[in-house]
Amino acid sequence: MILGKVVGTITSDSNSIKIPGGRYLLVNKCNQKGTLKNDFIVALDLVNAGNDELVMISESTSARETSTTTNKAVDAIIVGIIDMIDENEKVVYKK
Repeated sequence: MILGKVVGTITSDSNSIKIPGGRYLLVNKCNQKGTLKNDFIVALDLVNAGNDELVMISESTSARETSTTTNKAVDAIIVGIIDMIDENEKVVYKK
């Protein structure tokens, strides 16, 4: 899993993936405290994430093993919106 912050939306007039209602977001990878890495990824949003939300991303084969993405050319999906991260019994991120 990868952590990232949603920074934008990707729109396209056409694509070959054909996922009805598919929404793609631009995500800036970050660490567990939400510090941005300036390393971007485009991910299919499966959880209706909003701008500036910290999200969990699944990549590669795992991204193609959902009911929505089976046999689709998808390399990254957003699988969760993060509410809180506790590291060594200390909250390092809270929504």
